[in-house]
Amino acid sequence: MVSPAIALAFIPFMFTLILRYRHYFLLFYRAVLVRRLQDYLTGIPKDERAFQYVLTHAIPGDPVHILETFDQWSYHCEYLSNLGPQKAKILERLIYEKAPLSVLELGTYCGYATILIAQSLPLGARLYTVEMDARKASVAEKVIRLAGFDDDTVELIVGSSEEVIPQLKEKHGLLQADFVFMDHWKRCYLRDLQLLEAHNLLPEGATILADNIIFPGAPQFLQYVKACGKYQWKLHRTSLQYFRAIRDGMAQLTYIGLK
Repeated sequence: MVSPAIALAFIPFMFTLILRYRHYFLLFYRAVLVRRLQDYLTGIPKDERAFQYVLTHAIPGDPVHILETFDQWSYHCEYLSNLGPQKAKILERLIYEKAPLSVLELGTYCGYATILIAQSLPLGARLYTVEMDARKASVAEKVIRLAGFDDDTVELIVGSSEEVIPQLKEKHGLLQADFVFMDHWKRCYLRDLQLLEAHNLLPEGATILADNIIFPGAPQFLQYVKACGKYQWKLHRTSLQYFRAIRDGMAQLTYIGLK
């Protein structure tokens, strides 16, 4: 049994620990505890609750207002791991700069980044977005169509990236991707980048933007990018979406191939 004196000695340590990591505790509270409570009380998954909020408050056919409504929900109602407004500026700027005609998004989630990319594409461009969770894909489909984008602009593919990437050429007609946005499971970043290389889906000069490189992080992906000699790369230092006190970053890669 722990004596009262020892227990009291731990109080300053615990206080310091809570103070130092309070933002992570708050993230856990909002992203996990609140979600589970609302799941129990409503019987509706979080992404469906978010869509109902967007459907009620956003202007149909207005992509900007739909994104702003998602931000309002994430700030004031429940946490969603969308891209968020800070990172959205980086992605939007790169899409305008690169003007890609073919874009591949890995990890559709609720369709936030999908809408952002689609509204920034040049005329005649096409976005292929991949989501492995069928329920989330169903929500994203409704969000994408609510924003006014049809199948000619955005093709939503349901399936795991590991299975979809090898089929992109023959089944979906994507010969090469000028721009790739990665925002799915971080442990899959390296595997999927190497799959894109192996299936010759990256033309020279292709841009890859990978989110959450610092938190929760993708160290093996970064190690490979730095060591393989196939990429020029830079890190955009940001904060975690909707949590400015938690450091994060986005890795921007340019594929140069093997010289």
